Amino acid sequence: MTTSAQTVPAGDKIQPRKKSKLNRWDSPWLNGKFIAGVLMIGSIMMLGVVGPLFWDLTLSYPASSPLNLPPVFVPGYGQTAEQIAADKPQTETTTTSSVTGGNPFKKQEAAKPSAGTAGSLVRFGTPTWAHPLGTESNGRDMLAVLLVGAPRSLYIGLIAATIGMFVGIILGFTAGYMGGWVDAVIRTISDSIVVIPSLAVLIVIAAYVRTVSIESLALLLALFAWPGPTRLIRAQVLSMRERGYVQMARISGASAFSIMFKEMMPNMLPYLAASYTGNVSGAILAAASLEALGLGPTRIPTLGMTIFYAIRAAAVLRGMWWWWGIPIIALIIVFSGLFLMTTGLDEIANPRLRGRKAAA
Repeated sequence: MTTSAQTVPAGDKIQPRKKSKLNRWDSPWLNGKFIAGVLMIGSIMMLGVVGPLFWDLTLSYPASSPLNLPPVFVPGYGQTAEQIAADKPQTETTTTSSVTGGNPFKKQEAAKPSAGTAGSLVRFGTPTWAHPLGTESNGRDMLAVLLVGAPRSLYIGLIAATIGMFVGIILGFTAGYMGGWVDAVIRTISDSIVVIPSLAVLIVIAAYVRTVSIESLALLLALFAWPGPTRLIRAQVLSMRERGYVQMARISGASAFSIMFKEMMPNMLPYLAASYTGNVSGAILAAASLEALGLGPTRIPTLGMTIFYAIRAAAVLRGMWWWWGIPIIALIIVFSGLFLMTTGLDEIANPRLRGRKAAA
């Protein structure tokens, strides 16, 4: 009869198992989704740092560039008028459906390409590498707008989410650990604010604010950014306060502040980080919604205000897709990066969500 236990001769010492070199990097923080999200958000943040080194950001001001220039990568760029005429003969009347301009629902007389122009691009001018992403009707360079607006839109979300998360941590830990009437008051207030349609209230408040800056817009968003974290953190603290290490700290005479923020909070850091990234995404979405309605900082380029100016100038009907398409792509990158960070942090905090290799 054999047993799984192995006897060790007297006098022999059990040698500790040596860790391989690969085990040094076996950390839950080396999560592919989390790393990909950090790289995406980091690239957006670096635009504001690296951008001034290779591009003139003053081109983001109105009337600083030629009007209505398409990007250099649109069809027809680099071709002569003769080449375009040979590829697509001009007729008396054609239905204009080019992605670079014109009303696709209206028949227009075809413009004959002149020397140095590019057929369908005559309406907007000839693209140039001086403005590689094109310009818009206010005379702003789209590359400069992207370099200035993307980091500032992210900056608004970070400020609002930081304030909301800070208030949520204080109130959530207090309500969950203290209990009693303190818990009842905080829970009632947070539950009452959660059901309020925040976007409608923010529209009314922003409409009465005379001058909207990045900081003031972030503060407005922070008014409704704390109830969600408060409720979620309170639920986690309610389950953690009955654990053994919390009871031992209480018996040893530790203060409530020490137990909450020195014993319990370090164990919740991955969860708090995941909640924070989700709040940043929600704040950026709310800010872009207000800015698309024209209630954002009018003097400071942001992604949402760029979309507002494009809507006001009928850029969709005019075929100026680069005016509204570039900020939308930047917002998609921001939201995708924050989503990957949130998903990765959930897997870091919860080992059950991590993928496991099938046993050989």
